[in-house]
Amino acid sequence: MAYKVKLEIYEGPFDLLVSLIEKAAMNIYDIQVSEITRQYLSYIEEMQSRDLALSGEFMVLAAALIELKSKMLLPRAKPEEMASDTDPRAELVQKLLEYKKYKAAADLLMEQEEYAGMLFEKPTEDLSPYTDEPDIYIRMDIEHFINAFRAFIVRKRRVEEVRRRYERIEQQRETVESKIASIKLAFRTRKAKVLRFRELLENEGDRYEEVLTFMSVLEMVRSKLVRARQRRSFSEISVELRKNGEAEDA
Repeated sequence: MAYKVKLEIYEGPFDLLVSLIEKAAMNIYDIQVSEITRQYLSYIEEMQSRDLALSGEFMVLAAALIELKSKMLLPRAKPEEMASDTDPRAELVQKLLEYKKYKAAADLLMEQEEYAGMLFEKPTEDLSPYTDEPDIYIRMDIEHFINAFRAFIVRKRRVEEVRRRYERIEQQRETVESKIASIKLAFRTRKAKVLRFRELLENEGDRYEEVLTFMSVLEMVRSKLVRARQRRSFSEISVELRKNGEAEDA
């Protein structure tokens, strides 16, 4: 089973080798095999001392570097033979060049993937319901058109009138605070300590007025300003002003 080994910033043996060459500022076509082999083996020993498992690919490249170093140390008999012989480093240089080319291509693809991941496209919609149906033309004379336009204006005016009336009613509606003040005023003006619930209503039959008055009475009961009594269900509610709180004002 093959494993992808990543040691610090190095992914695989060729990544480590390229990094060592670039750090040493060497020309990839004129590699100092002895120095690079020493650095490579030193790095592997350091990793082994830290109990890090190394892939067999690192060991294979280490053996290849040692073999290449041995070839570079072998003496040449004649200068003309040295010129005709193939450089032992040529095969390694070719592999390193291919590795760098594919590594650059992989980095470019990764950048494109990250860029594409930040793009969001609107899904294509089916517009055939709007394009397949032909336009419908209504044939009418000028009198029919005028009558239709007048009907439109009348409906528009009615809607605007209802809206203005609704807004006016909304503005005239009281709040709980104002209703409580109105109830206190009713006790003072009538000089009574007990009033029926109906007597607190200004517009009997208005549901909003009834609910607002009921909520105001409950708030006054909670504040211990009044007492509310009802002898039986659905019977008349009597509201009695308490002696404390606002009683002196009454």
